[in-house]
Amino acid sequence: MVSAAYSYLGSSALDDDLTLQTSGGPAAHPRFFTGFLTDPGAAATGLLAVAEVARTRYFRPLPPASLDPVVTAGFDRLRFESFSGCCGVYARMDVLPGGLDGEILAHGTTNVDVNLPLQRALTRVGRTDPLHVAVGPDELTVTTFDGELVERKVPLPSRWLRGFAEAQVLTARFDARAEIGVAEARILLNRLPAADRSILWAVPAGRTLRFTSRPGPGAVCLPGAGRLAALKPFLRYASALRVYGPAVAAGSGPVASTWELTTPTLRLSVTLSPEPYRGFSGEGAVLESLASDEAADDADLISALLSWDPTIDVDALATASGLAAGRVRDALTQLGTSGRVGYDVAEAGYFHRTLPYSAAVVEKMNPRLAGARALATAGAVTVGAAGPDVSAVRSGDAIYHVRDATSCTCPWWAKHRGERGPCKHALAVRMVLSGADTTADEFEVTA
Repeated sequence: MVSAAYSYLGSSALDDDLTLQTSGGPAAHPRFFTGFLTDPGAAATGLLAVAEVARTRYFRPLPPASLDPVVTAGFDRLRFESFSGCCGVYARMDVLPGGLDGEILAHGTTNVDVNLPLQRALTRVGRTDPLHVAVGPDELTVTTFDGELVERKVPLPSRWLRGFAEAQVLTARFDARAEIGVAEARILLNRLPAADRSILWAVPAGRTLRFTSRPGPGAVCLPGAGRLAALKPFLRYASALRVYGPAVAAGSGPVASTWELTTPTLRLSVTLSPEPYRGFSGEGAVLESLASDEAADDADLISALLSWDPTIDVDALATASGLAAGRVRDALTQLGTSGRVGYDVAEAGYFHRTLPYSAAVVEKMNPRLAGARALATAGAVTVGAAGPDVSAVRSGDAIYHVRDATSCTCPWWAKHRGERGPCKHALAVRMVLSGADTTADEFEVTA
């Protein structure tokens, strides 16, 4: 756990106007947007949903502990994001160009204060109520305010930070699997048990979806239907429900999925981790890219080329950088580990974001990666020890064998079979085979 201090010039409030206070980012108290929201009732409900996810622990529920959502101002839109306290649900509301009648004043990312009094006020915003919004304090207030700052220190789990990177990598593998009308979506979501933690699979069936207990081609995993609760209030504004997921086959294990409600001007989505008890932070999807020195070097180049366009064009970045598209994607994964990049499944593209976390800090939050570097640095890897494709790795008092730098004889591999990323022994073998630099930091070798 780390502690994050949020300093605001005041508390966010909804009086005649909605003023969302910001903290840190491109300026001490950045001002991103001022103007009207063209669909105020839907926007207020979507913001409440993002805040609700931030204050909820879906697995082993505890009393609410609100974390401040993140807001990103791009070239033509606003994005509000949060993770649940258990890190198993990622929520995002995108206010699209048609939803903004005003001016984007600055680009950047910061935390935004969505306190409990504001949440209560947002519940009273109607469908046609005119709503003027300022994301960030008024400039005059910034220059003349001389009172005390509103500061809150929030215990911020390291796994919440890592979740941004893991969710970006996982959702980049998703495709649109189904779309149903809002009437069918309302029936579907209202029939789902509120506290259900079972693994279901949604299959397109005419104008709706049907649920089954077994996966098959075209199915979308629904791991813990109760975790879709934040979407339900938004149904009265939505026009459709879209569902995204990776390709699966008969016998596939649980996988993550995204469930998205849309209007012409807004998108509200929740992405669920593969199982209710699993947080995104432990999925291991970023480990291969983090272990690559080539991707780290490429990330520095791609970082200099990023812009605040609505989506990041991989092909355009490949042309500008001279790198192959695959290397650009690996570089974007690297940038995602420090919160620099997210992925939008609706537009099948990456988007720019800037969070104040360095890749070096996030790397140390990944114990498997730290353990792999320690093993490689200590000379614990013997390539080809038991055949041309089998390496031996001494870890503590045990020796494990890694085949094709993938499968391993360790307990981690036996339990997860690669579904949660490589084990530290396979990572160490890959580092040695690629000649990656393993001497940058010192780690303790453990079993």
